[in-house]
Amino acid sequence: MQDDTKRAQEVNATRPNATRPNATRRMAKRTAKNSVFLDLFQDKKNLLALYKTLHPEDTEATEDTLDIVTIDNVLTDNLYNDLGIMVGNNRLLLLLEAQASWTMNILIRILLYLAQSYHEYFVRTSQSLYKSRKVKMPKPELYIIYTGNKGRKPDTISLSKEFFGGEDIDIEVKAKVIYESDKDNIINEYIVFCKVFNEQIKEHGMTKQAVAETIRICKDRNILKQYLSSKEVEVVTIMMSLFDEEQIMMTYAKDIEKETERKTAERMIRKGKMTLEEIADCVSLLSFDELKEIEAEVMQLA
Repeated sequence: MQDDTKRAQEVNATRPNATRPNATRRMAKRTAKNSVFLDLFQDKKNLLALYKTLHPEDTEATEDTLDIVTIDNVLTDNLYNDLGIMVGNNRLLLLLEAQASWTMNILIRILLYLAQSYHEYFVRTSQSLYKSRKVKMPKPELYIIYTGNKGRKPDTISLSKEFFGGEDIDIEVKAKVIYESDKDNIINEYIVFCKVFNEQIKEHGMTKQAVAETIRICKDRNILKQYLSSKEVEVVTIMMSLFDEEQIMMTYAKDIEKETERKTAERMIRKGKMTLEEIADCVSLLSFDELKEIEAEVMQLA
């Protein structure tokens, strides 16, 4: 993957500046809400507010009793966007964000995330799984913060029900799903922030204007106002930061697609059953002049 990315960067580096998007129309990062989600709760005050939303009965919890144990992109490209919280030594909260595209595959992410979190916990607490003494492990709590519309989606989802028809299986994962509500708490504010962002994307496209309008509207509506006011520059940077990387990968993807079409054209020319005009209809990324060059190469090697 690193070699692919390096190649993509080299390909992109050769592009003339004139072909690059205007800075005022730079596309907003498609996973912006995830990164804001993680950054928001790096602040211990916000982290405590999140925990209190989930456990209002715990009056003894303080900022010092909470630790972030988020996995840093270990298992898949998405995991680094999710949030793990240790509460003391006896409770592990995992919060994963599900965006507007609903998928039950998030249960698999939770399962993998939970396994890796426990592995790191045992290493961190110097507990061996190969000794006779039973290890101590924190109780898991699993949550999904869904930023789309609830509709008829359930409040709880489970691995056995969604993937095995409700059969009694040897391993189970259950997660509570949190949707937008009329409650005044930091989780709900974050969900509203995401919905405002989606609305602005529809109006302005994936641009910096959509990001700026999202921040303005949310501040006016007192949605995450303190966070957005104190870190506005950082938030804009977060929401725009992956533009160049996305552009590189888009360029690389097109390069791969064109190379695939080139190989297809070579095979068709070798078979000799189609004219170049007919082949051109099958490989839309290649110009007719490029097909002529490929034909000349194939004939020379024949």
